[in-house]
Amino acid sequence: MTALPGVPPGVDPSTPNPVRLYDYLLGGACNFPADRQAAERLKAAVPDVVDAIWANRGFHGRAALWLADHGIRQFIDFAPGLPTQNNTHQTVHKVAPDARVVYVDRDPMVVARSGSLLTADGTTALVTADWRDPVALLGDPGLRRLIDLSEPAGVLMTTFLSFVADDADPWGLVARYMEAVAPGSYLALSHGTYDKIPPNTVKAGVQACAEVAGKLRLRSKAEVERFFDGLDLVPPYSGAGPAVTYAGLWGAEDVEAADTEGSRGIYCGVARRP
Repeated sequence: MTALPGVPPGVDPSTPNPVRLYDYLLGGACNFPADRQAAERLKAAVPDVVDAIWANRGFHGRAALWLADHGIRQFIDFAPGLPTQNNTHQTVHKVAPDARVVYVDRDPMVVARSGSLLTADGTTALVTADWRDPVALLGDPGLRRLIDLSEPAGVLMTTFLSFVADDADPWGLVARYMEAVAPGSYLALSHGTYDKIPPNTVKAGVQACAEVAGKLRLRSKAEVERFFDGLDLVPPYSGAGPAVTYAGLWGAEDVEAADTEGSRGIYCGVARRP
């Protein structure tokens, strides 16, 4: 088989990859034919998937900006994906130019294209430690150079847990990270769901992703709420009580306009460690 141009070491272009699929759905160019074919199958099975992806991207940016507005000056962004516009550091630097951001990602494509995540002023870093080992990751010199665990931090985990199986205990891992950061830290998390989506659509979407590396796991609202156990959820928008909500609604100025079918495919929330 002839190698495709621009394939970094460690990348298998023949197997669809969730990072590259996400990139394609956002209109990016860091993907291969296998990723595009899988994405088109997914779009055919779940017509609202692009809307859902953009709703999640919007939540990520609004949540990061909200955290910066509330005094957070250091961020740990798990699985940021391939560089695109309005990365976390670009968003929070609008409010706090000195804010530090550590991106955590082991995907070889992300590592190879990480230039857009690294700033000349040294306020950002990419750490490739395994997120499933909190002790090693939080002790990584690259992370400790920018993150002071004695001070509040923003922990960003948007949608990547949708590709983590139950037997990896994602709830326990999230809890360990939130126990490690200082009181006053925040967790911003989003996750794909099957709630209120026709079963046939859910089945078709999962089948469309069957060949994607790292199988898709959709979870119920109750399962997503478990990630926030022991934390204090903040109201997602004006007039709401503290809660997990749909991705499009969090931080929305016009809640009715933001309540799209696609946004209902992803739950999200922001919560403070007391």
